[in-house]
Amino acid sequence: MTAQIGIIGGSGLYDMPELADREEVRIQTPFGDPSGPYVLATLRGRRVAFLSRHGAGHRLSPSELNYRANLFGFKTLGVERIVSASAVGSLKEEYPPLDIVIPDQFFDRTKGRPSTFFGGGIVAHVGFSHPICRELAAAVHQSALACGARAHLGGTYVCMEGPQFSTEAESRLYRSWGMDVIGMTNLQEAKLAREAEICYSTLALVTDYDCWHPDHDSVSVEMIVANLMQNARMAQRVIAEVVGRLPEARSCGCGSALATAIITAPDAIPAQVKEDLKPIIGKYIR
Repeated sequence: MTAQIGIIGGSGLYDMPELADREEVRIQTPFGDPSGPYVLATLRGRRVAFLSRHGAGHRLSPSELNYRANLFGFKTLGVERIVSASAVGSLKEEYPPLDIVIPDQFFDRTKGRPSTFFGGGIVAHVGFSHPICRELAAAVHQSALACGARAHLGGTYVCMEGPQFSTEAESRLYRSWGMDVIGMTNLQEAKLAREAEICYSTLALVTDYDCWHPDHDSVSVEMIVANLMQNARMAQRVIAEVVGRLPEARSCGCGSALATAIITAPDAIPAQVKEDLKPIIGKYIR
């Protein structure tokens, strides 16, 4: 039960007609249960693992997600690259609904979400100045353009706590800071992917302008749902294209992010912690 590429998004992403050899796998982790079962399948000759971020029926809020379990599960499946797809609001006029942004930075507005595998007797500090894998992001951007999407490489994703949307004052402040899009989920995924030495990139799918926009109040639920559906169809096409384009071997530094990050002396790490984190630290700590 292994996969090379992980995909995080809504359950609709599983409905690609190209998928073959599907199987569901449930994984238990030291951090609890992931959002649901992983769907393993073959896509364009590669084994992929899908996870519905919010669970079946979208029952988990962004603050309730067990990000550590979700990412740990991908690691135990052997995943080396993750492409995330998520809905965002636009903070810039030039990113209208149905555009795709592939951010290269994050700004954290969450409130104490668990976002590290470390602690409890082991300390590690990974580099996170460039939180997105540039190699993977470039492949995602090229794939989006090849599928005919209006795609933008680079930009900052504001990760807010939610589940409420921003106030107008907050939205205008983020714009004054030069932020590009706003969402509720991707920062913790990116942090944990880096600790797990997994490449990570995001398809930020614009559904509407955030509330700073003068036309925001005229946007209906029906319009947003229609945009969500159209974005989901485009995301399916882009993800299939990415999977087909990626080389087998990675040439980035994501696969060695922990090489100099673990600070705790090996003999000071509790045996149970070593066992629990073996999929992540096993090549460095025995």
